[in-house]
Amino acid sequence: MNLTISGHHLEITPSIREYVMTKLERVTRHFDHVIDIGVILSVDKLQQRIEANVHLRGKDIHVEAVEADMYAAIDALADKLDRQVIKHKERLHNGRHTNDALKHQAAISE
Repeated sequence: MNLTISGHHLEITPSIREYVMTKLERVTRHFDHVIDIGVILSVDKLQQRIEANVHLRGKDIHVEAVEADMYAAIDALADKLDRQVIKHKERLHNGRHTNDALKHQAAISE
């Protein structure tokens, strides 16, 4: 997995970089087929915004979170991203078994 972290109107400190990396490890723990993740952290007056583009095999996921604190924004982004990756994994898993069951049922009925 390639991880790219960049800042817009913000310098990425080692502590923020480490915090983002530890939070995004949950994504790879739930789904192994992550190709790369691009994270953009930005500051707009009193709002801390973080965006992530996750490239999976067969799908791209875009998630963003806006909070007053950067660490809270990173936590919110990790939660949203985790839910979407799990949802994508379940769709892949359920779709594969549904198609096999339909093919098997059609073969039996013939």
